[in-house]
Amino acid sequence: MPVNRRRFLALALGWPAVASAATSSTLNNYEPTDLVETLLSRASLPRHSDELWVLIDDKDATLSVYRGNALVEHYAPISLGRGGAKTQRIRGDNVTPLGEFRINRFNYESQWHIFIGIDYPTPPHARMALEKGIYSQADYDAYFDHYRRHGSPPQNTALGGAIGIHGIGGGDPDIHGQYHWTQGCVAVTNEQIERVASLVGVGTRVVIR
Repeated sequence: MPVNRRRFLALALGWPAVASAATSSTLNNYEPTDLVETLLSRASLPRHSDELWVLIDDKDATLSVYRGNALVEHYAPISLGRGGAKTQRIRGDNVTPLGEFRINRFNYESQWHIFIGIDYPTPPHARMALEKGIYSQADYDAYFDHYRRHGSPPQNTALGGAIGIHGIGGGDPDIHGQYHWTQGCVAVTNEQIERVASLVGVGTRVVIR
């Protein structure tokens, strides 16, 4: 069955894909909600007892790897975007996007030692961008067209892209330990990213809160 935008977003959010006349009649009174914040309210729990997943906490500047509820690795401090961390990111603002993601690629030849990419921007980020006027309807349509054709989100829209977890490469460890210095990614030391890369795989869930 073809997956249209409404059904795709509903599946991504775990909500039923239901449309009705009653729904459309309330649109005039609709106020945009923070879909990502809603998702985060239930994201920081394992999906099952054996799930390996990653939790990144902006306030504590930590990265933790869990197996179910059991802590496997914990790193602090880590570095995030110079612009802070928010549910809505715009290209060039150096913000780390908050949300629930999946790892979708690895680059072992990165200038940052190892780069572990995540599937930002997600459908909820795209929907929020449309409601806030960051995406036009054409942008929104193009986002889902790209996702359907490639199985991953576009990386060159107004929301930016190329977000992931990486090492510091040849950077200064002292700066890394004292400041948030990235353009929106999550950075750990080179030794730590090697360990993380040995544990996770494509499809591993990553929560940034």
